[in-house]
Amino acid sequence: MSIFWVFLLLSILKVVVVLAIFLGAVAYTVLLERKLVGRIQNRWGPSRVGPFGLWQPMMDGLKLFLKEDMIPAGVYKPLYLLAPLIALGCALLSIAVIPFGAPITYRGIKIFEIADLNIGLLIILGVTSISVYGIALAGWSSNNKYSLLGALRSSAQMVSYELALGLSLVGIVLRTGSFSLAEIVRVQSTHGFLSWNLFGGGQFIAFFIYLTAAYAETNRAPFDLPEAETELTGGYHTEYSSMKFAMFFMAEYGNMITVGCVATLLFLGGWTSPFGHLLPEPQNIILQAIIPLLWFVVKVFFFLFLYVWVRGTLPRFRYDQLMGYGWKYLLPVAMLNIVGTSLVMAVFP
Repeated sequence: MSIFWVFLLLSILKVVVVLAIFLGAVAYTVLLERKLVGRIQNRWGPSRVGPFGLWQPMMDGLKLFLKEDMIPAGVYKPLYLLAPLIALGCALLSIAVIPFGAPITYRGIKIFEIADLNIGLLIILGVTSISVYGIALAGWSSNNKYSLLGALRSSAQMVSYELALGLSLVGIVLRTGSFSLAEIVRVQSTHGFLSWNLFGGGQFIAFFIYLTAAYAETNRAPFDLPEAETELTGGYHTEYSSMKFAMFFMAEYGNMITVGCVATLLFLGGWTSPFGHLLPEPQNIILQAIIPLLWFVVKVFFFLFLYVWVRGTLPRFRYDQLMGYGWKYLLPVAMLNIVGTSLVMAVFP
């Protein structure tokens, strides 16, 4: 079999497997959030459908799929239908350039990465910046004042916090000298957690800037102003029902997982062990593939747990506080972090 057909078949297989796992992770991230928030609020969370409520995400998906798909009379139908596709498409597209495990290859093709690009970080930043169009178009095309207000809030919020998020990653690019996510992980793989950008790389401030901006980018509490139920009845997806509403829902949780994956790669050494080379490398090829994958999953789970913890702990900001925090605090601190990183690298090359 020629290398082209091997590449094509492996690529299709990787896309199918990653898509299935990603959508399953989205469904069970919802269950994780409901269970954790239930514990924070001293209640059980879903517990009736299946053991420990494990079938609840399946029932929720089936319920949304079987609901009547209503389209209000006053909407601009082409953009109204296109908006959830853009939101979900961007969430699914950004996962394509993320390496999940060790660089194990078959006939020169990496197994744990759909697309091996040397500008992976730029691709993710570009795709996430396009996702704001889905929300903006949803609000405008719904012909509803609450939807429009939610869309305007979200657009301003995402544009504002994108600057701080992008600038927080410049220090890592300076330290690594590459936009390749695999190369960024390789630089952090030498001495365990002492080589991670969060600790040994001196990007402690950048990590918290990234984390805060990522909460705002994904419209999560305490930055969930675009869909504030008490003010806007649901924000930009007020007029959406059935699977179109579910697509916005899936896009939000998909973006949460992507944020956790990117943070793991950039700040916590990706799939590498926190113990570095202290632990002997397994000789079995299966263990060489599975153990790095487990480290990656554990680190992403930590970020998802943090997401839910913040939601269950902190109250929602006022809108003026939200915008002021992004422009007056996060943006200047992100710029100072770039200056500080540059100085340190100039003095200690």
